Amino acid sequence: MASQEIDHAFTARSKTGASFEPTYAGALSFMRRKYTKDVKGADAVVWGIPFDAAVTNRPGARFGPQAIRRASAILDNDPQYPFSRDLFEHLSVVDYGDCLLDSGNHQKTPGTIEREAAKILKSGAFLLTLGGDHFVTWPLLKAHAAIHGPLALVQFDAHQDTWPDDGKRIDHGSFVARAVNEGIIDPDRSIQIGIRTHAPDTFGIKILYGHEVEEMRASDIAYAIVERTGGKKTYLTFDIDCLDPAFAPGTGTPVAGGPSSAKMLSTLRQLGQIDIVGADVVEVAPAYDHADITAIAGSIIAVHYLGLLAERKARAEELNNGNHAAANHAHGI
Repeated sequence: MASQEIDHAFTARSKTGASFEPTYAGALSFMRRKYTKDVKGADAVVWGIPFDAAVTNRPGARFGPQAIRRASAILDNDPQYPFSRDLFEHLSVVDYGDCLLDSGNHQKTPGTIEREAAKILKSGAFLLTLGGDHFVTWPLLKAHAAIHGPLALVQFDAHQDTWPDDGKRIDHGSFVARAVNEGIIDPDRSIQIGIRTHAPDTFGIKILYGHEVEEMRASDIAYAIVERTGGKKTYLTFDIDCLDPAFAPGTGTPVAGGPSSAKMLSTLRQLGQIDIVGADVVEVAPAYDHADITAIAGSIIAVHYLGLLAERKARAEELNNGNHAAANHAHGI
């Protein structure tokens, strides 16, 4: 017990380092990261948006951030699979808590999310958001595009979310149409994976339908994503209903015929060469879940984002160290 601790989310003295506490106890931040509003020096900030007033079917995704945090507790301590490393040895990650929203005035919601996201992004940290329904991606895209310009969108989803939009709707089914119409995303560099419904307009976004994904290897899906994004700065959004309901029953609009969590995680694992500047996982609705199946999937998707980020930081440090060594050699040091 000497090496163990409790409530690392509050007692941690550093933004790096694993926790060593029982998986069944302690304060439930995302992967036991330190709870703090101080993001200075953080490589990544995990943030929850408990909002589900934009759903067109079953509500409940407002409880998604809590569920994902709870499910993530078992994932800390050991080197994280499949990255074979302690992600937090060098990657500084904090849990920023949740976005405070006015539950009686939903028209204020997108502006509140966008302002808070912009505040976090100003620090230079990578923002990893836990939803919430898929509407929350709209103000997140705006905040990221304000820094990077029009983005490539990689969307794992059963739905296109390109239904008609008047620019004012609070609707998780039309935010992609709005993002295209307002120049926030570049449809020629965007791709949707796992789609199992039809909307009136694709807006030129490349689609890998559910039946196509079923016949493809994860490496082929990853290749299609890399080719489509073409080196452009990319926002990655994962609607948990991309997965078949067998792997993610706890969501508001489940659609049969989707891919397995194993195939989609394998796909994510192979996206290291994409310039991902922000990411989210949304639509986890724990009231419809069984044994935390969906929350576990959502938490591991989020861990994969951090794993890719940790590898990117490690590559940058190795390159920098190599350049320093070459410079020293050239000067005879």
